Amino acid sequence: MEIVIAFLFVAIVLFGVDRLMLWLERRGHVNWRRTKRRDLSGEPTAELDTLLAHSSQEPKRP
Repeated sequence: MEIVIAFLFVAIVLFGVDRLMLWLERRGHVNWRRTKRRDLSGEPTAELDTLLAHSSQEPKRP
């Protein structure tokens, strides 16, 4: 009987967390289930190779 109560408690907690996350999503704080992912191909990118190449040209410390 205790295992049934434990499963019900877990289900209720998960349902509550899901509702909380949906509420936060409506307010614009998180992307949970309703919002699709952004297309990152159009976003500006920082080229990691150029950032790392400049760090090797720094003066050496004595």
